Amino acid sequence: MDIRAFVTSLDITVPNALFALSLAVASFVVIHGTLALFRRRLDQLAGESAHRPVADVLRRTLARTSNLVVLATSLLIGLSALDLPPPWNGRVSHLWFLTLGLQLAIYLHSAIKVGARRYFQTHGHAAADAQVTVAHTLIIWVLQTSVWVIFALALLANLGINISTFVASLGIGGIAIALAVQNVLGDLFASLSIAIDKPFEVGDFISTSDTSGTVEKVGLKTTRLRAQSGEQIIVSNAELLKDTVSNFKRMVTRRIVYNVRAHPDTPPALAAKVPTAVAEFVARHDKVRFDRAHLSKYTQDYIEWEIVYTILDADYELFMDTQQAIILASMQMFAELGISTAPRAQQLLLQEALEPGAPELPQDRGARQRAALRSLPKAT
Repeated sequence: MDIRAFVTSLDITVPNALFALSLAVASFVVIHGTLALFRRRLDQLAGESAHRPVADVLRRTLARTSNLVVLATSLLIGLSALDLPPPWNGRVSHLWFLTLGLQLAIYLHSAIKVGARRYFQTHGHAAADAQVTVAHTLIIWVLQTSVWVIFALALLANLGINISTFVASLGIGGIAIALAVQNVLGDLFASLSIAIDKPFEVGDFISTSDTSGTVEKVGLKTTRLRAQSGEQIIVSNAELLKDTVSNFKRMVTRRIVYNVRAHPDTPPALAAKVPTAVAEFVARHDKVRFDRAHLSKYTQDYIEWEIVYTILDADYELFMDTQQAIILASMQMFAELGISTAPRAQQLLLQEALEPGAPELPQDRGARQRAALRSLPKAT
C-alpha cells in the first residue's frame, strides 16, 4: 500500500500531521529533560546522605528508563492530537497500555531488585558489596517473575483475549505440581521464612534438641552446620524450623545457677555465713552481677545452697574462667570456715543366711552384727 494512500485513508491533512509531529518532538524533549532533572536531583540527595534509601531506590529505578519507550510515548502523544478512525483509535489505546505497562514493569523489576538487595544487606549487617544468599535471590526472582506474569495477563486481557480459562488451567496445574513436590516446597518456603524472619544467619552458633553447630550455609532445601567436633551436619529447613532453636551468638548475658553441698551436721551459725561469703567473692569479679545465695535444701544426707549470678558478657571463655574461679573460691571458703563437704557416712548391716528351719538365737544375731560392723572401715 502506498504511504500517501494510507495517510489519505486516515483522513489526515498535512497541517494536522505537522502539528502531531511537532507535539511528539516537544513531548520527547519535555519527558527526557524532566527525567534527567529528576534523576540529577535524586543523585544529589543520595550523595548528601547514605541514610536515604528511598532516594537511592528511585535513582536506580529511573536509570532503567527506556529511551525507546520514551520515544513511543512521545509518538502516541502526537497521535492523540489526530482524529483517527475508530479501528485505529482502538489500536492506539492498546499501544498506550503496552507502552506504559512495559515501562512500569521495567520500573518494578528494577525497584524490586534494588530495594530487596538493600533491605537484605541492611538487616543482614552485610557489606555493600556482599553477595546475597540463595534464598534472597529466590525471593527477588519470585517477585520479579510475578510482575511480568501479571503484566502479560493484563496485556492479553487488554487485547480482548479471554484469560479466565488460562488462569484456571494454571491454577489446576499449580495444585497438581504442589501436591507432587510438597516436601520440596515445604523446605523451600522454610528457606524463605529463614531469609525473611532471620532466626539465625550464617556464622551463628545454634542448637536444637538433636544437634548443634555453626551455620555455614542456608540453602533452598537444607541448612549446613559445622559441629564443634569438625563434621558437617545437614539439616532439612522444614525440620529445623519445627524444632526449638537456641541462637547462642545473639546471647547477651549468661545466668548461672550454682549449687554447693556440705555435711548435714554443719552448725547453723556456720551455714548462715556461707551466703555472705559467696556474695563477697562473686561480686569481686568483673562483668559479673551477683543475684542471690540461699540455703535451699536440708536432708539427712546433705545441706545445699543455691547460688545465682549473671555474667554480663556472652563470651564462653569468660564464662568458663569465671565459673572456675568461683568454684575454687567456694572450696577455699569451706576450708576457711571449717565446713566439711563430705556426705554423711553410711552404715551397712550384713546378716548371714540361716539354714532352712533353724531358729536364730538372739546372741547369735548380735554377734554377727557386731562382727560385720567391725569389718567396715571407719567413717571420717
